[in-house]
Amino acid sequence: MAEEAEQVTGTAGFLLEMGMLKRAKRSGWWIAGVKDPETIAEHSFRVALIGSVIAMMEGADPAKTALLGLWHDTQETRVSDIPHIGRRYLDAASNETVTADQVSAAHPAVQAGAKRIVQEYEHGDSLEVVCAHDADKLECLIQAVEYREQGVSTVQPWIDSSLSKLKTGSAQALAEAALSMSSVDWQKTYLSR
Repeated sequence: MAEEAEQVTGTAGFLLEMGMLKRAKRSGWWIAGVKDPETIAEHSFRVALIGSVIAMMEGADPAKTALLGLWHDTQETRVSDIPHIGRRYLDAASNETVTADQVSAAHPAVQAGAKRIVQEYEHGDSLEVVCAHDADKLECLIQAVEYREQGVSTVQPWIDSSLSKLKTGSAQALAEAALSMSSVDWQKTYLSR
């Protein structure tokens, strides 16, 4: 009984820790001159949604892809969002190691599930993993387009880098379409009805 209570408390602690993702900013955007960048949680939400869409278009499992995308940056509560330029100077623990520590006091099923999800995202080669990685890059590209519309003129390297890393035809097509639109073009169809 005491062990079960400890597992519930450990799991609740993990959930509270994940709330930090709603407050932690994506720090790479500061390099581009964005004064108030999106949070890690905002990024992860759209990664999960984009991943499910890409998966639908590619014939992969959208729920599994969304789950991979949702968990892909959960480690940043412990190691923060280190921009790519900063990573060359650090020897950080692997995402699998961070996740194992994060869920070490959680329910055993949560421990096993979290480890499996992060391991698959980091090292898997399934179509769902490819779609989840594409979603991460496509979300960055779309966010850069939105920041460019807000007057941040230095985001082109983020767009170029993201575009060059997309693997699926669906993600590439979505990126090209997003690059030719404004962030409010989606409403034109509905306003013209």
